[in-house]
Amino acid sequence: MNVEGFKELAENLKKLGPRLAKNGLRAATSAGAALIRNEARNLAPVDTGEMKRDIQIKREREVRGGELVTASYSVYTRGGKKSRLSGKARNVDKDSFYWKFVEFGTAKMPAQPFMRPAFEAKKVAAVEAIGEKLDERIQAHAADLGRGQ
Repeated sequence: MNVEGFKELAENLKKLGPRLAKNGLRAATSAGAALIRNEARNLAPVDTGEMKRDIQIKREREVRGGELVTASYSVYTRGGKKSRLSGKARNVDKDSFYWKFVEFGTAKMPAQPFMRPAFEAKKVAAVEAIGEKLDERIQAHAADLGRGQ
């Protein structure tokens, strides 16, 4: 999903301060992604629970000329070697590589989609959460300015 107008918003936030622009957008986009991640976890079929735990959000950023150009988050399911080596347990038996078979199905198994329905169910709420979080950050920044900080 692409939401238009963030470039203009980021430029206006920079006028309030670069820290607010950077951290405010990051917190806001993270809040939206977290809603979709949580819904995907709720919809994911559970056998061992590993696949549900492996649904994560990841910050992706693009920097050009030392300046942050985009602040985006992806909701994804960890799988493969990275998944096996992450966390404290480091258990090589736990691997959610099979999530795509569950999501899309196979010739011998019907699809049990959980990522796409989570996105469809929460995309509007995610945009609203982004706006609410930005508003919250701007209000807090304005209060700090009012106190002289």
